[in-house]
Amino acid sequence: MGQTTIHFGTSGWRGIIADDFTFAGVRRASTAIAQHACAATKSPVIVVGYDTRFFSEDFALASAAALRARGCRVLMCREATPTPAIAHAVLHRKLDGGVNITASHNPAAYNGLKFSGPDGGPALPEMTKDIERRAAKLNDDDFSSSAHEETATDFESIDPRGPYFEQLHKMIRFDVLAKAKGGFVYDALHGCGAGWLDRILSDVSVSVTPIRINRDVLFDGTGPDPSEDNVPALKKLVVEKHALAGLATDGDADRFGIVDRDGAFVSPNHILGLVFDYLLQTRGYKLGASRSVATTQLLDAVAQLHGAQLYETPVGFKYVGPLLREDKIALGGEESAGMTIRGHLPEKDGILACLLVAEMIAARQASLAEQLRDLFKRVGREYWPVRLNLHLPPEVQARLPERLRADFREFAGKRITRMNRIDGLKLIFENGDWLLMRASGTEPVVRIYAEAASLAQSQKLAADAKAWVNG
Repeated sequence: MGQTTIHFGTSGWRGIIADDFTFAGVRRASTAIAQHACAATKSPVIVVGYDTRFFSEDFALASAAALRARGCRVLMCREATPTPAIAHAVLHRKLDGGVNITASHNPAAYNGLKFSGPDGGPALPEMTKDIERRAAKLNDDDFSSSAHEETATDFESIDPRGPYFEQLHKMIRFDVLAKAKGGFVYDALHGCGAGWLDRILSDVSVSVTPIRINRDVLFDGTGPDPSEDNVPALKKLVVEKHALAGLATDGDADRFGIVDRDGAFVSPNHILGLVFDYLLQTRGYKLGASRSVATTQLLDAVAQLHGAQLYETPVGFKYVGPLLREDKIALGGEESAGMTIRGHLPEKDGILACLLVAEMIAARQASLAEQLRDLFKRVGREYWPVRLNLHLPPEVQARLPERLRADFREFAGKRITRMNRIDGLKLIFENGDWLLMRASGTEPVVRIYAEAASLAQSQKLAADAKAWVNG
């Protein structure tokens, strides 16, 4: 019997269900996690959760059984639970880690396994490398006989909702949000944010219209990614209801998507810049922000405007946690719609992000477009990021790493002032525009990121990079 390689990418191990992501693989990965946890502490306690994908509950039970068989005490979530709520449960209960069966925003054919360390954040590379090494020594055949023998009643269950909501009440100014002059529309994209974001808004008497809150393991055929292409119904309903904004979360509710009151989708990069500026203006923070190498330099401009520090990291939210623990940042952000703030989790939280945007709109009483224009004016420049995903022929992908190691003095006729290889290849041009090319950590694609002072310039830069990659 063949054996799937367990590899943790930017955020967990993911694969096509029944092809790469199997029950035997889940048991093997979970056994390796149990071995890792038992090596660090005696009788570790692990929380196990799952999202709304096909067979997620069953994969979670298989994981729980494997963890228990190797010496872990298992706490099982009672229902589909957002990744940030599981991360909070790890912190709140002082657990030794958390396993979440989810492929986050990936298409419906995927499922995955995320592992949170004892700090509640995504497992750091030294942890995942140890787990991968342990998994490689195990054989899938060792676990095949125990398939489908577990039931939910076999495990101690927990409901992390109450403590997580208490945490959100510490992070969000619900008194400000309650004064919003209008309501919001929330698109759960059939993910597990349903009954969480809409519920907490309703609890504080904020008008919210939820859509796509039912379970659909095919996610309308598009996948639970809160990107512009996936939220046409949200855009339409925001306009029809004269809502203040549209809020969306992905499959495990760790990412956000935002639609302005006129139905226009707002780039997550722009949301990060606006929220960082809002936090510094309203909460008295003097702290900086962290951003991945692929994230907008609008954050740099906001930091400079307020005299704060900017920290650049590789792609992956696991690099934000240390900066939070050291109390260096007010906000940690990634262009892929990831956000957290000081005092919260070392994990991205789409529910928190949506609530912060709603609070910001209520406080400033201005549309997001108006707020962005004002911010551009105050920092003295506009920032318009774009991203392309390239599915390359194997031969092109194989030779790309070598090509990216070359030295560049100019690219597409633009002079380069600096090269950054913290994650992929980033070219910074003399006028402040930049371009990044890197392989995805979760999908078989090459991503191109570009940012310039106009959308047309950014799109031209990305097109030039695409032509070079394919050349």
